[in-house]
Amino acid sequence: MNTKSKSDSYAAAGVDITAGYKAVELMKKHIARTVTQQKSEDIGGFGGLFELDLTGINKPVLVGGTDGVGTKLKLAFLMDKHDTVGIDCVAMCVNDIICCGAKPLFFLDYIACGKNVPERIEQIVKGVCDGCVQSGAELIGGETAEMPGFYPVDEYDLAGYSTGVVDKDKIIDNKTMAAGDVVIALASSGVHSNGFSLVRKVFDVENADIKKPVAELGGKSVGETLLTPTRIYVKPVLALLDEIKVKGISHITGGGFYENIPRSIPDGLGAKINRDAVKVLPIFDLIAKTGNISERDMFNTFNMGVGMSIVVAPNDVDRALEILKAQGEDAYVIGEIIESDEKIVIC
Repeated sequence: MNTKSKSDSYAAAGVDITAGYKAVELMKKHIARTVTQQKSEDIGGFGGLFELDLTGINKPVLVGGTDGVGTKLKLAFLMDKHDTVGIDCVAMCVNDIICCGAKPLFFLDYIACGKNVPERIEQIVKGVCDGCVQSGAELIGGETAEMPGFYPVDEYDLAGYSTGVVDKDKIIDNKTMAAGDVVIALASSGVHSNGFSLVRKVFDVENADIKKPVAELGGKSVGETLLTPTRIYVKPVLALLDEIKVKGISHITGGGFYENIPRSIPDGLGAKINRDAVKVLPIFDLIAKTGNISERDMFNTFNMGVGMSIVVAPNDVDRALEILKAQGEDAYVIGEIIESDEKIVIC
């Protein structure tokens, strides 16, 4: 820790730079868990270095993804639980990257806060590191900005960025997708990290008792259930790509089924989704019931229990399900690709 750098004037303005040094020291043990053999330099420099291993990749293409946690953070503040939102931050980036077949290489985070409480920053970064371990990415750097007067002292924002790599000849596109191909669902862990402006309104989280056990949620509270971190699909999908020709992947985020599934489908084709096949999680039933929200709006806002959809040829379905289930995924068929001017039909 730097013991010589200290500014009383800056501290009087609300910024304690020594707290930043302590936060870095506390987070180092978590960051160490993400280190791969390509690690080039310890955390704390001006730029994060990563030695790129291109073994087996003929035409490397770098793929970048960036996102934040959004207003789900409000639940973390209310529950005073900060060790899982980092997983959400990583997930929102790496789950996007894997949609084109890219393997995440590294991750950087950005935390802006009203007051740097080193122990809280450590918990946030612990979650980021958990997400990095789950996705195989290395945390090579980040930034913590103390911004008094801009953020309340007990609040913060969290965003991140990841870079992945894929061989140009193996980029997943939809050029070979055809009518009759099958849509496979990968189950979500919950609401993930989208739609929380609506969720917060429905449950009136700032005023309600979100820590009270709820029967419809199996005895868990609304707060605990909503804070369930986003599932990371990188390793199962990479295992699938090793053996199966995948024709399209969609990460089901904000905009739900109607916005995200069509993004991987070419013109002239659409996805026909069997509504009865979708394993809707109890939290979504509770949201719809409490907020009196139509089913159309639910499927156009939330993942509804499906965090990712994958399109494969009919003769690859059984093997694809076998691979995904061996990787611990609840994978199942929810529909098929049809000739249609409508990108998605749920019936």
